[in-house]
Amino acid sequence: QVQLVESGGGLVQAGGSLRLSCAASGRTFNSAGMGWFRQTPGKEREFVATITWSSASTYYADSVKGRFTISRDNAKNTVYLQMNSLKPEDTAVYLCASRNGIRVASPTAYNYWGQGTQVTVSS
Repeated sequence: QVQLVESGGGLVQAGGSLRLSCAASGRTFNSAGMGWFRQTPGKEREFVATITWSSASTYYADSVKGRFTISRDNAKNTVYLQMNSLKPEDTAVYLCASRNGIRVASPTAYNYWGQGTQVTVSS
């Protein structure tokens, strides 16, 4: 079993940056792909980015490509999301998740989820 705890959210002005962290516990972290999703009220969970267990491969949603960077430190059991050039439309609760499926952009491929951290971008 994997437990995930996100941190680093907050209020930032448009054009600013935030770095989210997701601390994981559990034996399977180092062998699992990890992902970030975001969710706003009344909308479905939206894929943001994912990274393989070895960090060899990353994949991003078109809406964040070139602005966000996902990374991980297996020694610290932590995955990160560096968010630059933030826009008001990036406002959401950001959740990290551990992946056990192959459809990397689908929430159904992730079996463990954190509680999320709120990111608010003001215009």
